[in-house]
Amino acid sequence: MSRIGNRILTIPEGVNITNENDVITVKGPKGSLEFPLSKSVIVKIDGSTLTVEKTDKANSNAMQGTTNAIIKNMIEGVSKGFEKGLEIIGVGYRFQVQGNVLTINAGYSHPVKMTVPAGLTVEAVSNTEIVVKGINKELVGEFAANIRKVRSPEPYKGKGIRYKGEVVRRKEGKKAAK
Repeated sequence: MSRIGNRILTIPEGVNITNENDVITVKGPKGSLEFPLSKSVIVKIDGSTLTVEKTDKANSNAMQGTTNAIIKNMIEGVSKGFEKGLEIIGVGYRFQVQGNVLTINAGYSHPVKMTVPAGLTVEAVSNTEIVVKGINKELVGEFAANIRKVRSPEPYKGKGIRYKGEVVRRKEGKKAAK
């Protein structure tokens, strides 16, 4: 039995949730998000509480917890927002933000340019640190992962792009033969 699916969500003040034609719309101070519901769950809104109930369909157990978690993230996104910090480590490695274009110098023969998706903002803390912000948790995480994928941290020197606070496991290099 799903514990996450049975969780009762409280709707904070300033957030409005509507369910029309099996599409959940969450509006708040930071923006609005939509999510199409599966036929195997029923969302009930009672005042300032929201519950997700399962039906007798085949995958309703899995979809109950998934839907509950997605709606919780939508509520948190429109009220507080999400952010993911990244840092780049290496000689000559740097980030540069110009409008909605992120330029990454990561040791390649050319700078890598990435267009920031709509709904997200990228702020440069310094030339080696950036913060990806937005109201959609999935978009923030996916774009941060794509940035990290440009030059993943390597285990010998620790160079590359990593999340803020991420610990990279280091390996010992080859030993000289005697």
